[in-house]
Amino acid sequence: MSNKKNEDIEMRAAEGGNDFGGEKDPFLGKSPSPSRPRRDSGVVAYIEKLDHSPGASILAYCLASISMTVVNKYVVSGSSWNLNFFYLAVQSTVCTLAILLSKQAGILKNLAPVDATKAKKWFPISCLLVGMIYTGAKALQFLSVPVYTIFKNLTIIVIAYGEVLWFGGSVTPLTLLSFGLMVLSSVVAAWADIQAAISGAHTIEAQDALATLNAGYAWMGLNVVCSASFVLGMRKVIKKMNFKDYDTMFYNNLLTIPVLVVCSLLVEDWSAENLARNFPEETRNKMIIGMIYSGLAAIFISYCSAWCIRVTSSTTYSMVGALNKLPIAISGLIFFDAPVTFGSTTAIFIGFVSGLVYAWAKVRQKGQDVGILPTSKPTMSASAQSNSAPEAPELRR
Repeated sequence: MSNKKNEDIEMRAAEGGNDFGGEKDPFLGKSPSPSRPRRDSGVVAYIEKLDHSPGASILAYCLASISMTVVNKYVVSGSSWNLNFFYLAVQSTVCTLAILLSKQAGILKNLAPVDATKAKKWFPISCLLVGMIYTGAKALQFLSVPVYTIFKNLTIIVIAYGEVLWFGGSVTPLTLLSFGLMVLSSVVAAWADIQAAISGAHTIEAQDALATLNAGYAWMGLNVVCSASFVLGMRKVIKKMNFKDYDTMFYNNLLTIPVLVVCSLLVEDWSAENLARNFPEETRNKMIIGMIYSGLAAIFISYCSAWCIRVTSSTTYSMVGALNKLPIAISGLIFFDAPVTFGSTTAIFIGFVSGLVYAWAKVRQKGQDVGILPTSKPTMSASAQSNSAPEAPELRR
């Protein structure tokens, strides 16, 4: 689901932001007292070793990203599903409660209290976020996971040129090459999707399949615009607010709840018949668990992003974000029976390469900025500050 709100968390994490300040991981708790049994000390030592393991952090980040995308697709892929605003409201509520509980437990000690003035200034950004996550949910409902993942890359291009227009950014030749590959992968994915829809189908079935794809592409286009508007708007406002990662996440979730609830009550069908169609008895419990998990997954992805940067580097994190596109796309082929054709696999491969080229362009640009690579005119990567070769979010949350 555009990976929902994890996109803005990953964006700032890729810049080196970490709410944990390089200190001992608060999720692990305090060290055991001398009076504890030795076996407890052994468990704590194992956890400490795991906490400093680059491989474990990378694996945890990848699993969190993949699981959230798969769960989002599972929830919205029902033929009768039409409660997207309700689903997103549940996600925001779960995420907000998890953050508040973490603060009460002393895990998030630096989370600032709610400030009415800051909330008013941040509310327009939250409205843009609602547009991003809703259009992402609708696009994921009509498109397969691989196609959705490939088209999501187009957001990077819009953000980059938005920065050129409004923040004085620039696009390097290597970055421009990655953009060309992203566009090419999207074209190939769309072509493969259309061919798979119309091949071997009767005229009526083919028309229905094309109508579904056209709706998905339309929602995907809106999602690209909304996602870029959200990221660019947040970049402009966030410097004035002095927010940390979890402050941003907390305000985003808290302020979207009333908007999503009102939209759900106004435009969605809350009749008993429609609820029964959206939550069939045979899958009801699984869907409820999935909705709750999707809210918690935003926390998981945020923590794993910070963990990955803390034990590796922001460069490694950027590369992992690019490499993670491939398993996310493959997960769609495995779990949702998306058509496996020459065109679809080619599109996934091109999209994968485009992500690697983009990540490498960011690495080279960062090296030029700090003087590692010789250059006569250091420049700033067009989207290095606003995106981390996503994947979004999905949100995203």
